[in-house]
This record gives sequence, C-alpha cells and structure tokens, in this order.
Amino acid sequence: MVPTASIWRGPGPVRPLPEALQPLGGLVVNFADGARTIDDHLRRNFTDGFLVLHRGRLVFERYMNNFAPHKQHTLKSATKSFTGTLAGILANKGLLDVRKPVTDYLPELNATAYRGATVQHLLDMASGVYAEEELDTLGCNQGMNVASYQVEVPGWPRTFWELVLSVDKAVRPHGASHEYRTIETTVVGFVLQRVSGMSMADLISQEIWAPMGAEQDAYITVDRAGTAAAGGGLCVTMRDCARFGQLFVEGGARDGRQIIPRNWIEETLNGDGAPLPAGGLCEEAYHNFWRIDRGSMAHGGYGGQYLYVEPQAQFVAVKMSYFPDGSGPYSENDRTAILAIRDALSKR
Repeated sequence: MVPTASIWRGPGPVRPLPEALQPLGGLVVNFADGARTIDDHLRRNFTDGFLVLHRGRLVFERYMNNFAPHKQHTLKSATKSFTGTLAGILANKGLLDVRKPVTDYLPELNATAYRGATVQHLLDMASGVYAEEELDTLGCNQGMNVASYQVEVPGWPRTFWELVLSVDKAVRPHGASHEYRTIETTVVGFVLQRVSGMSMADLISQEIWAPMGAEQDAYITVDRAGTAAAGGGLCVTMRDCARFGQLFVEGGARDGRQIIPRNWIEETLNGDGAPLPAGGLCEEAYHNFWRIDRGSMAHGGYGGQYLYVEPQAQFVAVKMSYFPDGSGPYSENDRTAILAIRDALSKR
C-alpha cells in the first residue's frame, strides 16, 4: 500500500456531463492486427474504462473489471499534464516565470546538474541532466522506488527531494533535445509548491478540481516525507479526468470563470516544444508536459492510461487500463481506436 493525500472537490456544484450516447461500440476499425469493433477492442486490450466527450456531451462510456463511475483510477504519467497546467496557472498569477532558471526558485539545486536549466527546459523535458527512466533488473528505478516503496535499496534516495538533490550528472547542454524523464516533473512540482506555499494536493484542489466542478474527490500518492508524486501519482474518476480535458476544449473557462489561462493553452498547442521521437498519441512535439501534434494534445501513463484532447474537434477521450507489461503493443491499438472514433464523430 502507498500513502496518499486527498484532493478535495470543494463545496460547489458538479459540472454536468449531458449525455448524447452514440452506438460507437459497434464501429468497425482496421487495426494493424485485423478489423474488429470498438467493443471487441476494449475487451481485448486490458481496458478498465473508456469515455468520449464530443461537443461537450458524453457520447460513449464503458466500464470493465469492477471499475465504475464513482471509483478513482491511477493516471500514472498522465499526471504530468496536471502539473504542467498548474505551472501555467501560477505563471499567470505572477508567481512563476518559466523563462527563469529553476535555481531562482530552488537555490538548493545550484549544487546539482540542474544548475543553468530553466523551468521551461523542465516543462519540455529538455534539460541536459542524466536521470534513469528505464527499469533495472529488479523491475525498478530510483524514482519508482521513492514513489511506490517498491524495494529498499541501500544508498538509494528515500524521498523525492533526496532524489532531486542526487542528480549530479549532465549529458548534454540544457535545451539541446528532449528526453523523457519523470524527474523533470518532480522538480517542477517542488517549484510549484515553493512559490505557492501549498502542497500539490491543495494546489490541484484549489486551482483545478474545485473550480472545474469535479464530481468526486481525487487523491495523489506521496513519498515518505509526504511529498506528492507530481509525475505519476494522481488517481481520479474517468469522468473527472474528462472534465479536465473539456476545459482545454472550452479555452480554459467554465461558466465565465477562467481556470486555465487561454494564452497558456494556445502557447502549449502552438509554441516551440522540444522535438519528440515518433510514436504515441501525439507525435510532433513535447511541450508543457503535453504531447502535441497538429492541434491535439495528449499524455499517456504506464499501464495504458490516456488523456487525449483535440480542441478544434471538440473531442476528449479518456482510457484507463491495466496493460500487463506497462505498454507493449497495446498502446498503438488504443491510438488507432481513439482516432477512428474522432473521425467517425466528425461526420455526424
């Protein structure tokens, strides 16, 4: 078991998700390994839940494996997009300038390889530091050990802060290229907490969860010091994850209140993100902890978690899964299914 911190939904009304259900389960899709319906795909692809919003309405929803609308599910690395969104919110409040060195906010990092990296470098995972993301022979790495209490390895950091302070090696100049590393999000999480004076759980509650009209509380896993896993610890209901995605479709506002700065959304979609290797739901760039591709934005998480948003198409898809080996060949089929549904809805 891993300890968690609660993310309160607040006292306000729940944002409704009006239903306009479509028979998308019978849609036949040509996958790389053959044609089958969406429902068949979901049954075969280790699905816990799948939901689609189109034009602000709930058009498709499936639950499997004892998952249900009121239950929270891990987002794993899709958590990163919430952390990036908080950075945009705090920047808009004047608490943060992403162009400044991260050491302006965390001077302790002057003694690490992060010296000279800007906050934006981290938001694009483009710092030059070396941090192991792959699993070792124990099926673990130092970041995962801190986050999940998976193993006790002598000499390894026991908290996220110890992990960050241990980064002492750079392999390229900051800003030279993108390399996916969860520790970048961990550092940004510390920046957000330092400039706001609040925990990640309270920040998400105050700045996103309550104002967007979440239906259920969320929670986030924490380390031995009580610090939230900003890069992979968020657990939410599928509908509330879709509500978050819908904010981007609607320019960051709900009922006249601007929650996510519109200019942050536009800059995320159109700004100069770090080039990404091909693959994943969005293949063009990585920017502000989102994968970006021709007007769409997405992030995945270990085990088959996905949030996909395409504002111009007014389309949001959420997939929650339990892939047996983390990702494997299943991710590409989920991508194919999501894009096929988007295309089918665009014709209706």
